Parts: sequence; C-alpha cells; structure tokens
Amino acid sequence: MENPIIFLLIITFFSVLLQIWSVSSSPIADPEVVVQEVLTSINNATARRNLGFLSCGTGNPIDDCWRCDPNWENNRKRLADCAIGFGKRAIGGKNGKYYVVTDPSDKDVVNPKPGTLRHAVIQKEPLWIIFKRDMVIKLKAELLMNSFKTIDGRGASVHIAGGPCITIQFVTNIIIHGINIHDCKQGGNTYVRDSPEHYGWRTVSDGDGVSIFGGSHIWVDHCSLSNCRDGLIDAIHGSTAITLSNNYMTHHNKVMLLGHSDSYTQDKNMQVTIAFNHFGEGLVQRMPRCRHGYFHVVNNDYTHWIMYAIGGSASPTINSQGNRYLAPNNKDRKEVTKREDAPQSKWKNWNWRSDGDLMLNGAFFTRSGAGASSSYARASSLSAKSSSLVSSMTAGAGVLRCRKGSRC
Repeated sequence: MENPIIFLLIITFFSVLLQIWSVSSSPIADPEVVVQEVLTSINNATARRNLGFLSCGTGNPIDDCWRCDPNWENNRKRLADCAIGFGKRAIGGKNGKYYVVTDPSDKDVVNPKPGTLRHAVIQKEPLWIIFKRDMVIKLKAELLMNSFKTIDGRGASVHIAGGPCITIQFVTNIIIHGINIHDCKQGGNTYVRDSPEHYGWRTVSDGDGVSIFGGSHIWVDHCSLSNCRDGLIDAIHGSTAITLSNNYMTHHNKVMLLGHSDSYTQDKNMQVTIAFNHFGEGLVQRMPRCRHGYFHVVNNDYTHWIMYAIGGSASPTINSQGNRYLAPNNKDRKEVTKREDAPQSKWKNWNWRSDGDLMLNGAFFTRSGAGASSSYARASSLSAKSSSLVSSMTAGAGVLRCRKGSRC
C-alpha cells in the first residue's frame, strides 16, 4: 500500500473489530444441544469407568481428560481441551508462552512489578500463568485480567486472600484453575492498571471471589472458595459462555449470583454450566441464584444449605440433572428451589426442570413451566447420569494436590 498511514489505520480498525468480536459472544441458539454434549461426555466417561478403561477414571469427563497423566507438568496446556458445557471454548492462554509468578507482592497496582501475578494478567498477549512456589497473595486492589489468560495453580499451594480478588471485566477466554480464593474484601477508590497501555479509576468493588462482568468464554475449575464479602463467583452484565466446575465452596452466605438485576434484560444471553461442584459446609443460599438466562446444573453435590440451594427471578431456565441434594434438618428448609420477586401466577411459567436428581432427607424440587411436563423430559435423547455417581465425580472437588511425576 502506497500510504503507510492509511495502512496503519486499516490494521488498527480490524484489530479493534477483532477485539470486539472476541469479547462479545452470541448465545447458543439451542442450549439443549450443549446440554446433550455434556450428557454424552458424562455417559462416555462413566462407561469407560465401568469397563475399567482408565485405572484412574472417575466418570468425571473433565478430570479423566487430564488427571491420569503423571507427566501433567510438561503437558499443562492439555487442560485447555478438557472443558465441557457453555464455557467449553475458553482456551485461556493455550496459544501463549508460560509466565512464572515468582513474587507474591502487590505493592504498586498502577506499575506492577514483573514476576507478580498482577503484572502477568494485564499483558496483551496470551499467557499460561504458573507459580514457582507456594504463596499467599494479598492484593491491594482488584486483579483486573486481560483476555486470553490461564491462571494455573497446579504444583503449588496458591492463595488469593485477605484483600480484593479477581475481576474478569469485558474480556474473553479466561481459565482459572487450582487456586484457593477466600476472605476477599472490598477494594477501590484508586487507580488500577488493566493493560500495559491503560490504567483507570476504580470505584468500590463488591468483594467477590471471582467477579465476571461482561465477560465471555470463562472457565473456573478446581478452585476452593470461601468466606468472601459478597459472592464467591458472580457473573453479571451480559456475561455468557461460562463453565463453573469441580469447585469446592464452603462457609459463605450468598454463594453465586448469575444475572445482574431483573431489569437488566441483556442477561437473557447468559448461558452457564455448573458441573461436579461440591457445595459444602457453612453455605446459606444462592447455589446459584439466576436471572433471565439458561443454567445447566449437573452432577453437583449439595451437602449443606440453610435457606435454599437454587433460586431465581425474571424467568430464568434452570435445568437440574443428576445432582445430589441433601436437605438440612430444619423442616421448613427442605425445598431445593426458591422463586424470588414473583407470584405463583408468574413463576409457574418459568422453565425449571429436575431430571434424575437424588433427593435426601426430605429435599424436594418444585418444577415449573415446560420443566414440569413429563413430555419435556422424554424429549431429551439422553437423561442425566445417575446421581449415585456424584460422590466419585466430585471427590476431587476444589484445589488438587499435584506433585511432579505423579497423577494429580
């Protein structure tokens, strides 16, 4: 091209278009297709387990994809091929270099020091972020992530705790794996860098463990989360294409909010898979609390709640399959579900389905909409795998102990 300025402008224009395309994510037109893919992967994994195909097989298709490999440390990026559900295409930093975090400090959030986690996550290029040793990272401000990043805690005991925690805002392709996230606080009223070229003023944050705000293609796997100021994992403002799997959550009130508000209708595009998690001791409610979108809740173990397990408002679709629900002893808290801010005349049309769930200690799930119809259940070509396998599928929920030369 004769004019280099015009050429530069064209390159810049298409670069901006690419960024917009990569962050925005149209919902899957028929989410039931993704549900069937998940159920097929679970059925195949449990079949292999029953045949003794994998000596370490658990029937959990995510784990069986990578955990059997004793050479996991040299094959870390294999993990990026193992997600299922709506966040399946989250590749994180698969196509980038490794970045080794050597320094747990977070002294300067505008000019972060090389070797720190903050310096790693703000870079423009894809990165697979790992940790040189065990460390506790107390952040001074929210950890604002850039697109195409994996935070991989395998092989070290990594805690993000005691300060603000992780924010995934208007970015795409994020994997967070093997991190302890707890005791998260509010942050803000300060400048924070979110890329090598930009920093901006941040108002006071909510104090979530993981806050997803307008993000897409997100996968949070094998993390242990507890005792944060607001939610353990919240996804709002048009976030979509999310899988939350194999996490262990304890000691918290409002566990998981998926959907900003009843009036924020852009969250109709939200699609989330919640699979193989253990909702453990000290939990109260919102596992999750949903608005507007489509939520596939499959093969999770609910061993504790005080108020309810799954709630929602603004007509979300909730597809509960093959979970184990153990109700509390309180006779008034046996119901798994809770409809918020709507009379029965409205919520009776919300599509809430329960298929193959195991109800223990008096637990019961109130179906509604098409989910209350037996014909709807029969329309599925595959049913959820037996909830009797949930204990083996979720036995490794939370952060794993991974040692070099041994299976995780």
